[in-house]
Amino acid sequence: MELQKGFKLLLQQYKALFTKNLLLAWRNKRATFLQLFSSIFFIFLLFIIQKAIEARFGSSTAFKAVRDPEPLIDPPIPPCEDKYYTKLPCFDFVWSGSDSARIGSIVDQIRANNPGRPIPSTKVKSFRSKNDVDAWFVANPMKCPGALHFLERNATVISYGLQTNSTPAAKRGDFEDPTFKFQIPLQIAVEREIARSLIGDPSFSWVVNLKEFAHPVVETFSSVGTVGPSFFLAIAMFGFVLQISSLIVEKELKLRQAMSMMGLYDTAYWLSWLTWEGIITLFSSLFTVLFGMMFQFDFFMNNSFEVVFLVFFLFQLNMIGFAFMFSSFITKSTSSTTVGFSVYIVGFLTQVVTVFGFPYSDSFSNTYRTIWSFFPPNLLAKALQLLSDATSTPEDPGISWSRIGECAPNDNDCLINMSDIYIWLVLTFILWVALAIYFDNIFPNSSGVRKPTFYFLNPGYWSGKGGDRVREGSICSCMRSVPTSEHTSPDDEDVLQEENTVKQQHREGAVDPNLAVQIHGLVKIYPGRTNLGCFKCKRSAPYHALKGLWVNFPKDQLFCLLGPNGAGKTTAINCLTGITPVTEGDALIYGHSIRSSVGMSNIQKMIGVCPQFDILWDALSGQEHLYLFASIKGLPPASLKTVVQKSLAEVRLTEAARVRSRSYSGGMKRRLSVAIALIGEPKLVILDEPTTGMDPITRRHVWDIIENAKKGRAVILTTHSMEEADILSDRIGIMTKGKLRCIGNSIRLKSRFGTGYIANVSFLATNDNVTHHEDVKLFFKDRLDVIPKEENKSFLTFVIPHHKEGLLTNFFEELENREEEFGISDIQLSLTTLEEVFLNIAKQAEFESAAAEGRFTTLTLTSGTSLQIPVGARYIGIPETVSTENPHGVMVEVYWGQDDAGALCISGHSNETPIPSHVQLPDALSSSHTSRRTFLGRSGPVHGIVINPNEIDTS
Repeated sequence: MELQKGFKLLLQQYKALFTKNLLLAWRNKRATFLQLFSSIFFIFLLFIIQKAIEARFGSSTAFKAVRDPEPLIDPPIPPCEDKYYTKLPCFDFVWSGSDSARIGSIVDQIRANNPGRPIPSTKVKSFRSKNDVDAWFVANPMKCPGALHFLERNATVISYGLQTNSTPAAKRGDFEDPTFKFQIPLQIAVEREIARSLIGDPSFSWVVNLKEFAHPVVETFSSVGTVGPSFFLAIAMFGFVLQISSLIVEKELKLRQAMSMMGLYDTAYWLSWLTWEGIITLFSSLFTVLFGMMFQFDFFMNNSFEVVFLVFFLFQLNMIGFAFMFSSFITKSTSSTTVGFSVYIVGFLTQVVTVFGFPYSDSFSNTYRTIWSFFPPNLLAKALQLLSDATSTPEDPGISWSRIGECAPNDNDCLINMSDIYIWLVLTFILWVALAIYFDNIFPNSSGVRKPTFYFLNPGYWSGKGGDRVREGSICSCMRSVPTSEHTSPDDEDVLQEENTVKQQHREGAVDPNLAVQIHGLVKIYPGRTNLGCFKCKRSAPYHALKGLWVNFPKDQLFCLLGPNGAGKTTAINCLTGITPVTEGDALIYGHSIRSSVGMSNIQKMIGVCPQFDILWDALSGQEHLYLFASIKGLPPASLKTVVQKSLAEVRLTEAARVRSRSYSGGMKRRLSVAIALIGEPKLVILDEPTTGMDPITRRHVWDIIENAKKGRAVILTTHSMEEADILSDRIGIMTKGKLRCIGNSIRLKSRFGTGYIANVSFLATNDNVTHHEDVKLFFKDRLDVIPKEENKSFLTFVIPHHKEGLLTNFFEELENREEEFGISDIQLSLTTLEEVFLNIAKQAEFESAAAEGRFTTLTLTSGTSLQIPVGARYIGIPETVSTENPHGVMVEVYWGQDDAGALCISGHSNETPIPSHVQLPDALSSSHTSRRTFLGRSGPVHGIVINPNEIDTS
């Protein structure tokens, strides 16, 4: 089947990824709903704020245009209870001049002739002088709105004074102006009654009309222009946080890494996200404008629709680009909310500063404006301010599309217009996306892979030619160069032969067509982490994960790579798949180098990988996963459905094809991962512990799938199941400590590294079983010098060493001839298990590592004495044990085992026995002064004396 290439593959990957984004958004309805419709909540808040302000200042005409003011005709003196914050009981007014009868008559007429409401005498209080009134005011605050002070100078002249509190007061959104409410009515009433008294005509007409000047809106308030920037920033932050979270989740869960291993183009990845978020932003901005028009905001109604829409669309799109860039710096999805909140707080503060005029006024230089305009919330705040000012009054025309390049109405500074803001938003959006792609390439990923800082200046990056090598580590660090690798010859003859064969092919430059993978001295050294402190730089020691791997993987074979945790298996796989860069060496996969960017691109198109841990989207079904990865792989669209159905059937997931993977069991997820690895007929399949978590029946079925997958391709398998390795593998390699320790088929490894043969002797059910058991044990002891490893009433198990192999033919002939005598029902002979081989190899590697590192541990003898001995030492001489009976001292044999982590530990020791006389010993065994270390007079630990095992075995 021919796979898609070039632009067709790019387009197919783009469509598949866009479909994936659509499905994820559809199944995460809450988040999508918030992105689309969060604006209605914030616009409703703006509407409430606007109405609250209008209600608060409803009694003032400063916020509205007054063209034909209504006249205020002969206003009456209001009751004192109408005065805000008056204390009861109260008086409508008080007066001084009570000594004059004429003045008293005038006051009575004021009370009686008050328009619409005669004032009772109990609501007026009289005083003799002004000082008395002032004293009463001091003693009775807030009990009267005003006072009148009369003075009768002569029969034709009466003067008066008016005393009121002129401070305006507000209550429940209404303003009280004492001048119009109390002072003017009192003044009109006093003058009317004084005039009537002086001319002697009680019915004299005295009418005064009051009328304010016609005026435009004196003061304006727009909730959109004032608090709108922070609200619309909050709307954009939903998309910002969700986008960062989506990108980081795919990076954190290694979903993007899995797609890259299958040949994903970065261009298709970024374009798919950009298109999807662009569509969401388009609808979100459209709903924002429509909701604003629905609430009848002048801001939305009087400005051109396209002008307002473009502001919101470009701003939210700019914030998406901002999110792309920030995602390169964040590694944990839980940090996305914190980052979003921080950006919002900073944006809110800078918007407040922008609303107050910085830096878009004549007082500041262009440098400030240029720097300030790089932050998207600042541009939004200025745009909303211009649009709001352009519609602040009914007479203002707003901003139309044809006038976006002109100064906005009511913008006195005119240093930036709407066209400038659009250009800034577009250019900064392009900048954020470009920086996102750049930072994504130069900052190390979770595996430490990054490109050179100026990778885009290399012509090979654009032409696709050349072999640029990826780099690892951080951009700024104080780490030294990576230490040189350890080149040591293999101890095993099979590994040495394999290495020599690969090296010879490498020297000759030969590419064997029968080989799928040729690994040439693969070395991987992690340089260690760098911790920067105050005036110092600390770094951990480098870790040698791979120490020169030379091996070939033929076609049509399954190579099983075994090893304990930390042996280097997954590191080797990561190097082959391009996840981790190699430190030294190279590998050819079907002739393509893993150190070449072009070669790795070709390799990823022909390999299938089942990673150690399932890398799946919880919200996608098994069928959707296979469609996605088949499209990324480049399968022709016409064959996608057939291939996907076939893959589902092979791993027995047809019935669960439409079930989301979050509902899959662990075994079902592993089967889906195996199906993804095998889709598209890859030439090389890498399976990292594929049957983990499967039940025995499913495991057997997957083994059949893997067995069939060997035809026409090479398979690399890692597993901790020795049974799986024994059944499936054509060749097995066991790694420990970054080195290949042995290689060969199962039988070869068992014969070379097993403890020998396993003999199982079963007995007939008789009363003489005890006697027969003892006879058989004695027979094995006399002939082969072995004792039972395991025994019970019905059988005995013996382990026969390899060096006894020559005696076995005659031994078992004699044993069969004496079956009736010994009561034997069955005799079975087999090689040791692969698990025992694995444990022996791992244990030997631990011995070598302990010797190289010089590690010590404490051996506690039966007598209670504690000795410091090297880890892995077999025979230990005990200091200060030389005596007449034991002229060379005594020793013990130490038995070593391994703990759960695979580290060597003491499992026991033999009884103390005399040291043979021919063994050469140091003087320390008999000299007590050298057996202890001292420091400042303190005794140190006693060190045991290591005895060469060869001298003991020879004796």
